[in-house]
Amino acid sequence: MPIIIGYIIVIASTLLGYVLSGGYLAVLFQPLEFLIIGGAALGAFIVSNNAKVLKATLKAIGQLFKPAKHNKALYFTLMSLLYSVLNKIRQSGMLSIESDIDNPQESELFKQYPQILADAPVCDFITDYLRLMISGNMNVFEMEALMDEEITTYHHELEKPADAIASIGDGLPAFGIVAAVMGVINTLAQADRPASELGELIAHAMVGTFLGILLAYGFISPLAALLRQKNANATKILECIKVILLTNMHGYAPQICIEFGRKILFSTERPTFFELEEHIQQSKDKAANSNIETNNATN
Repeated sequence: MPIIIGYIIVIASTLLGYVLSGGYLAVLFQPLEFLIIGGAALGAFIVSNNAKVLKATLKAIGQLFKPAKHNKALYFTLMSLLYSVLNKIRQSGMLSIESDIDNPQESELFKQYPQILADAPVCDFITDYLRLMISGNMNVFEMEALMDEEITTYHHELEKPADAIASIGDGLPAFGIVAAVMGVINTLAQADRPASELGELIAHAMVGTFLGILLAYGFISPLAALLRQKNANATKILECIKVILLTNMHGYAPQICIEFGRKILFSTERPTFFELEEHIQQSKDKAANSNIETNNATN
């Protein structure tokens, strides 16, 4: 919805200013200019990206119009899960979670947090590194280096669609100039026509430059900027998991590990200490009640 509102403001303010200055909207309606600029931009986009990036870009554009999923509620869920996992490790040892991480979709522990299970990159990141922790063959520094490499690679892949969209935005003004120059060439080829008609042809040609710049900075480049913001949020959740797991490897209690993870979150999504403590307590109470109900049903 914010994207649509923003686009409406861009169009309304541009056209209103043009009309109030005495311009005629009919002059701006040049379908052939749209064809030249849009077709050239689309062709360049296809040439400059492989099939993997093309597919990822189309998918990313669709995600831009959906509500942000990396919010405070998601971090509450994430930290409750990690607290439960680390608490189980502390009480029963690392091997106690082996069945949970080998098949999280069937794990009673993970099934309490469907929001995390539905996010494949996050779920895989958690289970992969817990599995490495169980192996016991890597020290903290080796684990941190590996995590950093994976997060960097993940972020690099996320940035490919944003770079592709930004490239389109950068190229649109140039394609607008191409359309304008072609219009001027067409005008000069008809130089024997009356001055009023030549003026109209030149005006039509200049619409190409206008459209190229407006589409670039009013429509396409903002999409790339928004996608990069979403990518930063997607990377931040992995960094949060990294800090929590590494803190656990240093031997800190689960509550302290969760606090370390909380502190690195963006301020807009970061829960307060007391909010997080209350949420974790509620999760513990819910899990305890669930276990009691399970035992009663078994008996």
